[in-house]
Amino acid sequence: MPYVKTSSRTTRSGVVRYLQLAHNEWDASWLRSRTRVLYNFGREDELDRDAIQRLVTALSRLLEPGDARAGWEFISSVPLGGAYVLDGRWRRLGTDAVIRTCVAGRRRDGTALERTLFALVANRALAPASKLAVTRWVAGGVHIDGLDQVSDDACYRAMDELPAVEGDFGKKVDDNLASLLNLEVDLLFFGTTSTYFETEQAGEVPPRDENGRRGGAGGEAADEAAFRSHGKSKDSRPGLPQVIVGMAVTRDGIPVRCWCWPGDTGDSALIRQARGGMREWTLARIIWAGDRGLSSAQNRRHLMRAGSAYILGEKLRPAAPDIAAALARPGRYRQVPLGSASPSSAARAGAEEHPHMPR
Repeated sequence: MPYVKTSSRTTRSGVVRYLQLAHNEWDASWLRSRTRVLYNFGREDELDRDAIQRLVTALSRLLEPGDARAGWEFISSVPLGGAYVLDGRWRRLGTDAVIRTCVAGRRRDGTALERTLFALVANRALAPASKLAVTRWVAGGVHIDGLDQVSDDACYRAMDELPAVEGDFGKKVDDNLASLLNLEVDLLFFGTTSTYFETEQAGEVPPRDENGRRGGAGGEAADEAAFRSHGKSKDSRPGLPQVIVGMAVTRDGIPVRCWCWPGDTGDSALIRQARGGMREWTLARIIWAGDRGLSSAQNRRHLMRAGSAYILGEKLRPAAPDIAAALARPGRYRQVPLGSASPSSAARAGAEEHPHMPR
């Protein structure tokens, strides 16, 4: 068996030790064991430890994994695969660089903030839990490159940074996504839903303008308190306060942007806010698609501005002038057999020349 052989030599400066990798083998002609030097490491005080590490690594590749761990003590292991794949996609989309760019100059450690936000996203995808549980998950339930541990305060502070950079952050991420996946953002499907809180207490409702935006006195504290409010529940929880969540996706179902509004905000004004929030995005001519809850005359006029168009669901009422005009044009619709889908809706499409009729 190979071993490390030590030899000494006395010089004027003192005793010098030399290290060699040696092996004892039997010499049949001399009938005794002889030492065979396999490798010279040189002087002990000039030992190249990095070279030894590379040699050990190279030799370990020739062994079975169990044999290569000889002399090691197993302590623990954590899952890597899911977080590793998500981190690769995160970096491929350039989200890490976008976050660091957006928070530059805000007296925050951009790298630590980005890693914390990634941990929150990865946890939501792999093991959804509370912010406090995320701290335990990061410390002992997963390996996240560049983040060994995180506190719940750091998680909340990281989330607090996002509203200040929301517009710039969303636009840059969408640009990266569109370039990477070659997305066609000519048709956007917009819809809303509600999600509720397990509490009966809601905030005070502030005044709003015609677009549903909150206004009036009260400041930021009042604005945050009123975000959780009672409204028409889409979760069949009318007695609980809620918020409204909206999302715009491409024709392939890729999210472009999402929004959140107070729970008592009506659907009618939301698509105008969504379109206004994307006014600065460098998008081509867009057709907005939504359900009949968004089909108001004011919304249709708003969506026609700047060359946009729309496809909005409408209750099938033959007495309505717009519906009668659409049904009078052959080839623009078809009857849906009963049992496969509801026949109670027709599509309403708009364009510059005919704002109330399909084109």
